[in-house]
Amino acid sequence: MSISHIEIFNAGLPLKRPFRIAIGETSVTETIFVRVHTDDGLYGLGEANLFRPVVGETREAALANARDLAQWLIGRDPLDIDGCVAGMRAFLPNNATIRSAFDMALYDLLGKTAQLPLYAVLAGPRREIVTDNTVGIDTPETMAAHALEFRERGFTAVKVKLGAGVAEDVARIAAIRDVLGPDIAIRIDANQGWDRVDALQALRRLSAFDIQYCEQPVAAWDFEGLAAARSLGAIPIMADEALFDEHDAMRLVTTRACDYFNIKLAKSGGIHVALKINALAEATGIKCMVGCMTETRLGLTAAAHLVSSRGNIVFADLDGADMLREDPVVGGMVYGEGGRIMVPDAPGLGADLDAGFIAGLECETIGRNAE
Repeated sequence: MSISHIEIFNAGLPLKRPFRIAIGETSVTETIFVRVHTDDGLYGLGEANLFRPVVGETREAALANARDLAQWLIGRDPLDIDGCVAGMRAFLPNNATIRSAFDMALYDLLGKTAQLPLYAVLAGPRREIVTDNTVGIDTPETMAAHALEFRERGFTAVKVKLGAGVAEDVARIAAIRDVLGPDIAIRIDANQGWDRVDALQALRRLSAFDIQYCEQPVAAWDFEGLAAARSLGAIPIMADEALFDEHDAMRLVTTRACDYFNIKLAKSGGIHVALKINALAEATGIKCMVGCMTETRLGLTAAAHLVSSRGNIVFADLDGADMLREDPVVGGMVYGEGGRIMVPDAPGLGADLDAGFIAGLECETIGRNAE
């Protein structure tokens, strides 16, 4: 089996409402889909969801890189995922998000070839997953209203974006805890929005509101500041933007900088490296979460298979598709009541793109079957 041709699709999907975090705001999610075809007539699908403030990739750059990656992959064995991923990392070492789409497609092909769902290919069980839902930065009153909406939908955990001023952030959490009551878990994410001094002050003050953990309170490069936030002991610390690959994971472990890891396929370059991060975390006693950008249910289905397959992944933040106005995915993971997610049992990802939706996208084909 070899890769015969690859289709690259360019998509912009509007959100239900603008979404603001400490380092950026978006109202349209920029996504590139890839469809990797083999000479056996199979294809695998992948998604690269681009959020420039985190991953540093624009849509224009990602499309150009997708063409180059596709050219590199033509003729290669898609089941040699280790070799393909190693080659893609060497070819484009700093472009994890676009690589993640091709990685995802290769794993989809692996599952389809084996006639097994991806969680089984990864040697894990099919288990129910529960995701939180996220409140973007706004006024305390608006954020509290959004949090209450999630509670009324049955969510047992709410993630709250912060990092826009310590006093304002405390007011935001006070308002949200007031409407949620004591039984709903609150997780906070500063997205690098505080400096070291503000982070320590904010964590002390916010600890009064029974916070489950805080993601990335300081800049991604500030491992010492992250370790100081953890040493404070006020709220458990989760690394997010500081963690792209297994090398970052090793540095976080050796500097004792965090309590948890947030693995995202868009940061790790896909499933192959995500598995390495989780293995290192498990070996060193660190539990993980799998998070997301604002992917469709295609990319989130890949993430959900990963969560299902690994017991060390104890948290899920896979709410991105719930923020989209349009759902272009057929099959795939399904949102149930209260944030419950069940992964599909079909071969590979068990997800595809709606034919009408994909027919309306800008598409380029690379390979010998290209027109």
